[in-house]
Amino acid sequence: MNIEIKSTINWTTEDTRFLTPRLVYSNRKFYRLSLSIFIPMIYPCLPPAPLTPGDLLRVIAPSGRLHEKADFLAGVEVWRQQGYRVQIDDDGSQGWGYLAAPDRRRRDLLAAAWADPVCRGILCVRGGYGGARLLEDWQWPTTDDSKWLIGFSDITSLLWSLTRIGVAGVHGPVVTTLASEPDWSQQRLFDWVAGKPIPALTGETWVPGKVRGFLLPANLTVATHLLHTPAQASLAGVILAIEDVTEAPYRIDRMLTQWRASGMLKSVLGIAIGRFSRCEGQPSSFTVTEVLRDRLGDLGLPIIAELPFGHDGCNAALPVGVMATLDADAGQLIIG
Repeated sequence: MNIEIKSTINWTTEDTRFLTPRLVYSNRKFYRLSLSIFIPMIYPCLPPAPLTPGDLLRVIAPSGRLHEKADFLAGVEVWRQQGYRVQIDDDGSQGWGYLAAPDRRRRDLLAAAWADPVCRGILCVRGGYGGARLLEDWQWPTTDDSKWLIGFSDITSLLWSLTRIGVAGVHGPVVTTLASEPDWSQQRLFDWVAGKPIPALTGETWVPGKVRGFLLPANLTVATHLLHTPAQASLAGVILAIEDVTEAPYRIDRMLTQWRASGMLKSVLGIAIGRFSRCEGQPSSFTVTEVLRDRLGDLGLPIIAELPFGHDGCNAALPVGVMATLDADAGQLIIG
């Protein structure tokens, strides 16, 4: 391999497909090398410029088909009440099977919004499935500045992909869930994208300890299917924040066993656990809490559970790839 590097970088091998630099690239890009080896952008990721009233936000549906039309319109109105101009490019209601639209249309809408010099942020309609399909042979369009990308669940795929170019998206409410968020959660999201600090989240200590690292939120199922692909975010030095919905305990077990067996948790510093909703098993099954404790509790990592993010309840905004402190002694996840 011939690599032209214009700054001194110490390289370490994470696994057979990924190399991670120990210095930040000044041009905030990653390099694709021969032999299908990808070099991700090192943390910390940088948030885009703060939003101000009057900024243009574009709405796209990169994942599943829209069914919750009233919830969607209510979410759009919440953003507009903050003084932002909201342009609906596609709400995904026409659909294409279980997807919002064919891959090419969804990919084109994402690229157009990202390349739009007037657009300051991209609001994702909902999750579902389909984001990872857009990332096959995908590169983020080159722009003079980055944009906010906000969503969760299946949007994990796009948020993780953005870390590869050093951009901090927001793991937070999609348009269809925003109106149902409590006032404090909505304000948390609006404060963060406006460049204001946000308060710590408090949960239940499972394993004590205190670490400082790069916050990497994710839907567990989506993240598991990103492992060993070009869209995988670097796991070196991260605080992994996970949530999920409608996955039976044995499936959670299977996914976490995959993370363990593949060595993907070895460079993780701590774990923050959100809501695992509607993840009940048969009466004779382990509970999802028992599975999470069994598969994660012996890793020697600080763990906080019962944090207020995920599906079917309050979904507190979490910035992706920024510095954070997991203080499991105090039961707090602190951003910044």
